[in-house]
Amino acid sequence: MTSDVPSPPADRAGWRIPAHETLSLGPRRHAYALVIPVINEGTRIQRQLEALQAANLPVDVIIADGGSTDGSLAPEFLRQAGVRALLTKTGPGRLSAQLRMAYAWCLDEGYLGVVTMDGNGKDNVEAVAQFVALLEAGYDYVQGSRYRPGGQAENTPLDRTLGNRLVHAPLLSLAGRRWFTDTTNGYRGYSSAYLIDPRLAPFRDVFSNYELLFYLTARAGPLGYRVCETPVRRSYPVGEATPTKIGRLSAKLALLGQTIQAALGRYDPPRSPS
Repeated sequence: MTSDVPSPPADRAGWRIPAHETLSLGPRRHAYALVIPVINEGTRIQRQLEALQAANLPVDVIIADGGSTDGSLAPEFLRQAGVRALLTKTGPGRLSAQLRMAYAWCLDEGYLGVVTMDGNGKDNVEAVAQFVALLEAGYDYVQGSRYRPGGQAENTPLDRTLGNRLVHAPLLSLAGRRWFTDTTNGYRGYSSAYLIDPRLAPFRDVFSNYELLFYLTARAGPLGYRVCETPVRRSYPVGEATPTKIGRLSAKLALLGQTIQAALGRYDPPRSPS
C-alpha cells in the first residue's frame, strides 16, 4: 500500500448515503478501489471475481450489492476470491444509490481513486490496471471505451450501438466539453479529488437510478478536471439472454430522459451565494 493515501474527508455535511450493511472481509492493501455494483448476477459475478483475483490487479475489490437473493455473494466465497468488503444496500434506490454508498465508503477509507466496472462479466478485467495507471498519471475521470482504437465491441446489440453513438455520447460530449465515444459504458475511473468536490456534490438523493453515471460524465470537463478515454473490451454473450437491467422500452426511455437532464445541467448543485 502506498504511503500517500489521503485521510478520509473531514466534511461530510450534506452527504446522503443510502442505508446499508457493511461486511469487512480483509484489510486495505492498495491505494485504489475497484467498485462492482451487482444484483443477482449469479455465476457471472463469481467467474468475474475469480478472473480479477487471478489477474493480481493493483486494487482492493469492493462489492456494492443492491440486495441480491441468489446466493452468489456468500461471504466465504467472497473471502476466498480476495474481496475486501461487501456493502449491501438496504435503503431505497437502484444503481446510483449503490454507487453513492460505495463511493462514500471508499472515500472514508482514504482511497486515492475508484475504478468501477459492471458485475455481469462483460468487461475485460485486465483493463483495471490501465485505469489505475491513468489516475496515477493525474487524470480525474477516465472513461472506458470499446470504440477507441484498441478497444473491442463484441456482439453489441445494434440498438445499444446506435443509441450510444448517435444520441448518448453526442449529448454528454456537448455537456462535458470533451468528445466521448462510449458514455453508456460503466467501466470508469474517478479520482477522489473529483468525487469530494463540493461543486460536484454526488452524494444527493436525486441520484437514484442511472443519473449519477451520466452526471459524472457531464460535470468533469466544465469543472476543469482532466478527462480521457481508454480502450476496453466489452463482450456480450452469444446464444443467451443479454445480461442487462435495461430491457424494457420504458427503462430505455427513462435512461434517455436522465441523459438529457444531465446534459442540460439539471442535476448540478445550487450555486452558493457570492
